[in-house]
Amino acid sequence: MSAATPNDALHKPSNFLRTLIEREVQEGVYAQRPWGGTPGDAAHHAAGGQDPAAVRLRFPPEPNGYLHIGHAKSICLNFGLARDFGGVCHLRFDDTNPEKEEQEYVDAIVEMVKWLGWDWEANGTAHLYYASNYFDFMYRAAEHLIERGLAYVDEQTPDEMRANRGDFTTPGTNSPFRSRTPEENLARFREMRDGKHADGAMVLRAKIDMASPNINLRDPAVYRIRRATHHNTGDKWCIYPMYTYAHPIEDALERISHSICTLEFEDQRPFYDWLLERLAEGGLLAHPLPKQHEFGRLNLSYVITSKRKLKQLVDEGHVCGWDDPRMPTLAGMRRRGYTPASLRKMAEDSGASKTNIWLDYAVLDIALRADLEAIAPRGMAVINPVKLKLTNYDQVFGSATHREPCHAPAHPQRPELGQRQFSLGPELWIEADDFAEVPAKGFFRLFPGNKVRLKYGVIIECTGCEKDASGHITAVTATVIPDTKSGTPGADAVKVKGVITWVGVHEAVATEMRLFDRLFTEAQPDAGGRDFLTVLNPVSKVVQTSYLEPSLASAKAEDKFQFERHGYFVADRLDHQAGSPVFNRIAGLKDGWTK
Repeated sequence: MSAATPNDALHKPSNFLRTLIEREVQEGVYAQRPWGGTPGDAAHHAAGGQDPAAVRLRFPPEPNGYLHIGHAKSICLNFGLARDFGGVCHLRFDDTNPEKEEQEYVDAIVEMVKWLGWDWEANGTAHLYYASNYFDFMYRAAEHLIERGLAYVDEQTPDEMRANRGDFTTPGTNSPFRSRTPEENLARFREMRDGKHADGAMVLRAKIDMASPNINLRDPAVYRIRRATHHNTGDKWCIYPMYTYAHPIEDALERISHSICTLEFEDQRPFYDWLLERLAEGGLLAHPLPKQHEFGRLNLSYVITSKRKLKQLVDEGHVCGWDDPRMPTLAGMRRRGYTPASLRKMAEDSGASKTNIWLDYAVLDIALRADLEAIAPRGMAVINPVKLKLTNYDQVFGSATHREPCHAPAHPQRPELGQRQFSLGPELWIEADDFAEVPAKGFFRLFPGNKVRLKYGVIIECTGCEKDASGHITAVTATVIPDTKSGTPGADAVKVKGVITWVGVHEAVATEMRLFDRLFTEAQPDAGGRDFLTVLNPVSKVVQTSYLEPSLASAKAEDKFQFERHGYFVADRLDHQAGSPVFNRIAGLKDGWTK
């Protein structure tokens, strides 16, 4: 299940979860725990041998949307802790809400967890599970609670239940149906199961304490009637368990030792513990029971992660789908060109704390650049092109048809990647902003009378420019300074302050360049209830025709490069094709948003 090299698990920065698990492993809290080989109840596990996993954790997404950057934190935390302590991490689909869940999302989640570098294979078993496969046990557990007088069927309307629940200063009021006998409740619950009542007509509630200061313990609903076809169980059920009831049971059946979740579930922990203890008392579940531990949510600046708001961006056409490279979904980040290693590094470096944290987006880009700097081959690209005409080219090289060969390392620190080959001709593409008729102070590139080096090529002297009838610059003109080619004895004879990148017109690879930037102009787009659509970045996507050096013509989808001077780019995983290249800007060489 490791997503990294074996040594990566050693000497990790400490946090309260790591400290807790380390202590419990040393104390042997789970050392004698039996494991039945698959999820199951107390009897099932008692019949098995000793659990080969020192600890068991899980990543339990609901398949009702695409994973986003916040999920990457949870994935890496759970899988990473399991790996580091000789445990197992399960991938479990928390699919108890059939109206919002689809197989499309199941498939996308599996793909993204694998893409991040994790898997759920351990000890010869694939630990991929579905909460819906536990529906039979959940129903059995509900009948057990009813028989013990710990649950009842409530037929109040939703408004009545809401009013009788009370608030933080007022205790709740008992339902008029709370005093029914277990036999009456059991009969009514079976009628719910058998489809004899309408959706919403009644719910099954745990019977705890309507005066509890924790509102979550005021007889929470555990089952509701909902006629909907389930992606996994079809139309077998017309009643479905509530998340707060299903989740602890799922953990217990899978023998999860550490149920790690974000802070918004802290108030649910008392019910989590109450439910599992009641089912263990009845012999349905075995000790040691799972324990819930909460950590602070990771929030990233310039990003929203609300599924509802992300869906709005897609549905209203502000982005081009869930995998739009500007989206914070893992599918979008993959298409943008972010690497699994950079996301794992961000997740690891942010640690785990007991408070929610905000992380500047630049931190993620720092991790990305550190990863790509070492692995991305180099290349020259002209993104905003204007033509450069070398007016004495034929005189210097003997013919206008001559192509003067040049070369450069594919990667300056990786000689095994070899050399890139390209050539000079009488016409080149250069960046439009590399020329100025009237230069600003400190401008060392092309302007009339100034000399610069064409990177890996020769030194040229600018002589001016050509314009069309409207005054628009159509070409820059320059002359070649003879005997100044890089790597030759005369290369240093002429001193220049400026070096510019270029691509020969004769061999340039035309490409669609998609220049992506942050989707929002504000660090917290929906802060204070603000309409996040009002701070959409109008230039978050710019598309233009650019030119690449010939070595990049063989790039395949998802190949990543550093375009010298411009930053990191990736061949689009869907639209890039041989002969019709499409590149996405991942990130610049430095943070362009620093103020």
